[in-house]
Parts: sequence; C-alpha cells; structure tokens
Amino acid sequence: MEKQSALNDLHFSAPVVDAHCDTLTVLGKQGRRLAEKSGAGHLDLPRLFLGGVKVQFFAAFIGPEYRDNPLARAMEIIDTFYREVCASPDLVEPAFTYSDITRIISGGRVAALLTVEGGEALAGRLEVLRMFYRLGVRGITLTWNGRNDLGDGVDESGTGGGLTRFGVAVVREMNRLGMVIDVSHLSARGFWDVMRESAAPVIASHSNCRALCDHPRNLDDDQIRALAAAGGVVGLCFYPDFVHRETPSLESWLDHAEYVAGLAGVDCIGLGSDFDGMDAAIPELADAASLPLVTEGLLRRGFSAGEVRKILGENFLRVLARVLEK
Repeated sequence: MEKQSALNDLHFSAPVVDAHCDTLTVLGKQGRRLAEKSGAGHLDLPRLFLGGVKVQFFAAFIGPEYRDNPLARAMEIIDTFYREVCASPDLVEPAFTYSDITRIISGGRVAALLTVEGGEALAGRLEVLRMFYRLGVRGITLTWNGRNDLGDGVDESGTGGGLTRFGVAVVREMNRLGMVIDVSHLSARGFWDVMRESAAPVIASHSNCRALCDHPRNLDDDQIRALAAAGGVVGLCFYPDFVHRETPSLESWLDHAEYVAGLAGVDCIGLGSDFDGMDAAIPELADAASLPLVTEGLLRRGFSAGEVRKILGENFLRVLARVLEK
C-alpha cells in the first residue's frame, strides 16, 4: 500500500506531457465530446485527469483524403479544438506561451497545445504559417508519410529527398515565431536538413527506436543522438507497430525508454502516445487513464524518481520553455 501511494504521489505530482494525440480528428466520427468520458477511443478530459496528464498536444491531422484542400481541413479541425476546449474552461485551457502552461497546470487544469500534423495545410505560403500562429498553433509536424510542399515523408525516403526551399523557409520562420518543429513522419534526409537549419531544439513527437523495431517511422541511433545533442526530445510512442513487430507491450515500450537512455541520455525522452491515431492500443496502455503504469514500469526498470519526472514531462517542458518564450 505504501509503495502504491509513493508511486501515485510521484506520478500525479509530475508535469505529465503527452506530445501527440489525434483525438480532434475522431471526435466527430465517434460521436464523442472531449469533456465526456467515453468507452470509445483513447483520450478525453476525464481520462486525461485519471492519467495525470497536465499538458496535452492536440494535433490537427491532415489526412491524405483532404489533399485537395488541406487548408480548409485544418481550419475545420482548429474550429473543433476551440469548440471542445472552450466548452470546459474549468477543466482545460488553450496554452500559447510557456507562462500559460505553468499558470494553467498550477490551477489544476489541462494545458492544451494546438499543433498541425502535415505541412500541406500551409498551402505553400508563409502567410498561412503566420496566420496559424495567430490562431494559436504552436507546433507543426512538417510532413505526414508522403510528400508535400515542405519535403518528403518517410514513405518517399527512396527518393533521397529532404526539405524543399519552402520547407527550409518554414523551419526558419517557425524558429522566428516561436513554434515547435516536429520531425516525426519526416524522411531521413529531411530530418538532417531540419537539424542543420533549426536554431532551436526540435522534437519527434511520436517516434520510437529503429534499432529495436525496424519500422520506417522510427528513428535510427544517429538521429536520436543528434536530436538529443541539440536539446530536443523524442516522444516515445504507444502505436503497437512502432513498439514491437510481434508482441507490443508495456515491457517492449519500456525497452525503448531504456535503449534511448543508454544511447543518448534520459534528457531526450518524453511521451508521445499517438492516442486516437491507432485502431488498437497496447493492452496495458489502453487509454490515457493507464499512464500511471508507465511510471510504475520506469521505476521497475531502475529509473530514479527524478529521471521519471523528466521522462513524464520535464524534458518536453524544457523545450517548450525554450521555444515558446520568444
């Protein structure tokens, strides 16, 4: 009982940050509301509180079926974000600065960060990027799996393509504005282009280790080391295919955490669940309410309480403090 109490004290006092979910995309399809606990999907506000989440990144994912008008699709999802978040001001608030984040979580609410997953939403214009910033977007996953105006995603890696000239301009403008650059889904060449061009730390919001699970969406050792050396963070993902090809489990996810810690240090590890972006979750990590099991597992693997706090959220908060406070 005392051990469980100590574990709960650690987990629920930690600034838990989840750097990626696709909940905005599925709420309408599943007939859900963010404020209502549901048996469908993986994430809503009640389950965020049960899981101890203090900061949640909400992605406006631009699916391939919307490539004809990605900007309109992005605006639809941004509208969903504000309708859902602003309907529950006692539970959640949009965060635009690091000061917002600290104020919101100190008041016992969830700080919601709006991101865009898929730079095609920019419609090839820096003016749209600047308007997204004014609308509260604070991070962009530059590509999804395919090619867009910014560069090649992982599905196009065979071309050897990286960032386009527009992609380079976007990286520089995001640095200037104070927006988080996300390299998940980006081709290997594009990753290295970002690392060369960005003056600020970047993140891989939801990616794992290629050495443990040979999936194109995962990062290789050199990428993880480079991201860590630049002060960035990898949000280790719960998507089963990125955890283990045959037996995805909490234990195999913990293998990724241990591997990154040994390779590049604890300071570059975070959480990037990808909740509501997968059909079936890892059994032990069925939804956002299950996150205390991550803390339990990390302690079992020998991580100290201070290291666990870093992994749960302090590492991502360090990047947000650096990037958002311009």
